[in-house]
Amino acid sequence: ITRMLDLQIVNGGQSTASLFHTRKRDRADLSQIFVQMKLSVIDSQQSETVVPRISEYANTQNRVNAADFFSNHPFHVRMEGFSRRMWAPAQKGAQRETKWFYERTRGQYQNEKAKLTPAEAKKFEAVYPRSQLITKTDAAKYSVSWGQEPHKVSAGAQKNFLAFANSVADRWASSDAQFNEAYFKELVAKAILFQTIRARVAKIDWYQSGYLANIVAYTMAKLAHSIASQAKGARLDFATIWNRQQPSEALLDASLDVAHLCFRVLTAEQRPIQNVTEWAKREQCW
Repeated sequence: ITRMLDLQIVNGGQSTASLFHTRKRDRADLSQIFVQMKLSVIDSQQSETVVPRISEYANTQNRVNAADFFSNHPFHVRMEGFSRRMWAPAQKGAQRETKWFYERTRGQYQNEKAKLTPAEAKKFEAVYPRSQLITKTDAAKYSVSWGQEPHKVSAGAQKNFLAFANSVADRWASSDAQFNEAYFKELVAKAILFQTIRARVAKIDWYQSGYLANIVAYTMAKLAHSIASQAKGARLDFATIWNRQQPSEALLDASLDVAHLCFRVLTAEQRPIQNVTEWAKREQCW
């Protein structure tokens, strides 16, 4: 072999990173180090289908999350590109703009930091605060909740992600133009709303403990449903949430009212399934 084009490592990420850092940091001599590998030549037309299967079937001895198999889809590549390029407006009182880090592959945020010196890592965190990290399963949770399917979110991160992945794949095949910068901003706005509602509910007097994830998912879904039902074509102003990097107090007050109602439905004494977590997974609950 004299040349390779568009080389991609599917299952040797940790080994490759270890070799790189050993040479860079420890100045180790790797000239006598050899690593066995399997080289697969794949037609570009089939890469989106074949590459995830290589990862899946080469890892039957280890647990590999379903979300990992979708990381090469162009949807995630595009979201990753937006997140590295687009600056989010500075929050009120903040001195500088920041970015939201979209984690296309598992552990990507920490791996990026690990490559840096302590001073560089500090700058990295200033640009990409850990609180502004969005994983693929997070993106699925925010999107499917707002898509009025909180029972799927309550079924667990992996099951929910598969539903999200199938939906995105179908929509992408129809038209990928809809997944633009506006879509990324709206995704971030949903993340901000979801996280803020979660933080507020956790501190409110009527919330005791437990079922927080279910309450927030159902609150997001009920908000979306209520807004859409008020008038044909009505939508929440996600652009304002992006521009402010926080929801308005009026929206949060309304969200907490909705959250209380969702809590009462989820924990109602007359619920058909006594286990609240299992009840939340049922479409009947929604």
